Amino acid sequence: MKKNLVIVESPSKSKTIEKYLGKDYKVVSSKGHICDLATSGKEGLGIDVDHDFEPTYKISKEKKDVVKELKELTKKAKDVYLASDPDREGEAIAWHLARVLDLDIDTTKRIVFHEVTKPAILEAMEHPKHIDMDLVRSQETRRMLDRIIGFKLSKLLQNKIRSKSAGRVQSVALKLIVERENEIKAFKSEEYWSVHANLKKGTQSFEATLSKVDGKKPKLKNEQQASEIVERSKGDFIATSITKRSKKKQPKLPFTTSTMQQEASTKLGFGARKTMSIAQKMYEGIDLGGQMQGLITYMRSDSTRLSDLFVKDTLAYIQDEYGKEYVGKAHTKNKANTQDAHEAIRPTDIKNTPESIKQYLTNDQYRLYSLIYARTLASLMKEASFNVTTITFEVDGLQYSASGQTMAFDGYTKVYKKYEKQTDELLPEIEENEVFHDVVVEPKQHFTEPPARYTEARLIKELEEKSIGRPSTYATIIDTLQKRGYATLEKTSETSKTKVFVPTKQGMLTDEKLGQYFSDVINVEYTADMEKTLDEIAEGKQDSIAYMHQFYDKFAPIVEDAYSKMPKMELEKVGRTCPSCGGDLVYRNGRYGKFISCINFPSCRYTENDEAEQENADPNQEEKICPNCGSKMIIKKGRYGPFWACSNYPECKTIQPLKEKAKPEPTGEMCPECGHELVKRKSRYGTTFIGCSNYPKCRYIKKEPKEKK
Repeated sequence: MKKNLVIVESPSKSKTIEKYLGKDYKVVSSKGHICDLATSGKEGLGIDVDHDFEPTYKISKEKKDVVKELKELTKKAKDVYLASDPDREGEAIAWHLARVLDLDIDTTKRIVFHEVTKPAILEAMEHPKHIDMDLVRSQETRRMLDRIIGFKLSKLLQNKIRSKSAGRVQSVALKLIVERENEIKAFKSEEYWSVHANLKKGTQSFEATLSKVDGKKPKLKNEQQASEIVERSKGDFIATSITKRSKKKQPKLPFTTSTMQQEASTKLGFGARKTMSIAQKMYEGIDLGGQMQGLITYMRSDSTRLSDLFVKDTLAYIQDEYGKEYVGKAHTKNKANTQDAHEAIRPTDIKNTPESIKQYLTNDQYRLYSLIYARTLASLMKEASFNVTTITFEVDGLQYSASGQTMAFDGYTKVYKKYEKQTDELLPEIEENEVFHDVVVEPKQHFTEPPARYTEARLIKELEEKSIGRPSTYATIIDTLQKRGYATLEKTSETSKTKVFVPTKQGMLTDEKLGQYFSDVINVEYTADMEKTLDEIAEGKQDSIAYMHQFYDKFAPIVEDAYSKMPKMELEKVGRTCPSCGGDLVYRNGRYGKFISCINFPSCRYTENDEAEQENADPNQEEKICPNCGSKMIIKKGRYGPFWACSNYPECKTIQPLKEKAKPEPTGEMCPECGHELVKRKSRYGTTFIGCSNYPKCRYIKKEPKEKK
């Protein structure tokens, strides 16, 4: 009997969903995208710019076996369901699958779900849709824009200033980091002073701060002005005004991708990529004691909306667990270009408390899930309320103010206090016109500080607020800036845990040249408008081909102009001459990283490693390339002896043992347990033994017969 075939993106998700659907369904994974733009054709773009930007797609080399298997399964299937992720990338994957597998684009069943739970999967299967070609065109347009801008700018910068790459969003993010650095360098600190009165009633001390001088806001620029205020403050302090009011504090909205990344960075110390990796696993499914279940909804969302059913269930849960007085209501605040097809990131089941499933989670999964759970629960609880008291004291035409607050009702902080600490600031009971004698008044010197450098969280917030890129791309952008050597994440001090972005010399140069020649394209406003247009294409309101013509007609002449006008940076000299021809030795950045070569290349092909790296090099050792970033690997000495290290350190921290492990030697015998070949291996202690080549799936070890004494 033929089975229905369901194709998802992730292998781990396929196992979870197959259990939900039962024996009539086979669920398999495409393992993400199966196709991408080719690198053939004019300038290697994979796009025919002369014929309405016709793209050429190529099946990825590593996906050919996957595609072959999917084609065989499709032929045998009763019906095919495409169940890639519920976003533009997922829609494009579904479209590529339909094309490659010869499925009818207009009739093939496309199912969409935002959480990997049995009810959500069964609901999606009952209401299949068709591929949304507007979403596909939006993703395709984004990919073509990224390819054209990335390829053309990268080639230009490599040729002129030896920068590794540029990109539509990457370069704008770099611009923000560099602009902030320039603001810091240009900043001139200014001195200012504040004056504080230390008052006491009974055993309780409290502080009041100078708030007005002769009815005006104080502006104390030097010590002399502050000292004059201290002299005027030597009389009695009279409490002339006591104001009491109630203040409410609303809970924060549930998480979007961006706010989750920001909070995970500041509260948990997670980088954006780590956060997304953990969230992906929790979305796809965790084994809860034999039951696979997705713990959170889709982790790529810029909506703060929660489903009506979830809100209803959660409000009932709050009333049962905390009492009626803690029950709040749903709040939503979405931006104009929000993809509201998604919900906010939330737990799939509010009854899956962090503590109840802790045993099934890793420590990092538990910490992130606890944050998502608390944020979602708090968003539907009552606001916290505070009693705020403000007291004004007067002395010789001067006003000093003291404030205090106490929590009247904890509200949502009952579940969110771990992430949002509240402290009471108590003032003693004071009556109006009460007089305070012998008050100690002290001046304090301050200096204005420059704007802070971007942390990961601050940069993500800035990108989102300026509508640059998509939250799902922020982790990649941050990684790319560091891998390209344009910016580093550095601690603000030796004792601080906070890391901030500092642009490198090459990053500053790259931004300078892009600003000089591409200011009309690589800027915040143009990039934000591009995102708006992509949204309009997704909604069917904008023609993608017309927009590509509009963009290219503006961009291509700017690139051509930059090629003719941008000067080529001279190579940095080492300070030694070439032993082969006597020419100057210079530093170069090749495809395998930084190295030294003769200035007369290609007529003289003398090369060597960087001087610092050369000390540990073995002239008889063959060249080795880093499998992670493609840079040349060098030999370094550590506490346990020599090892291979990437020359692109610290951007790339790949290391490998100096000697490769010997490959297992075949014995010609077969394993009696699984039928695979037996091979000779070496144990961690150096002893030789015979074991199964199917290890670790099969752990058979052949025992040698004991010799008779």
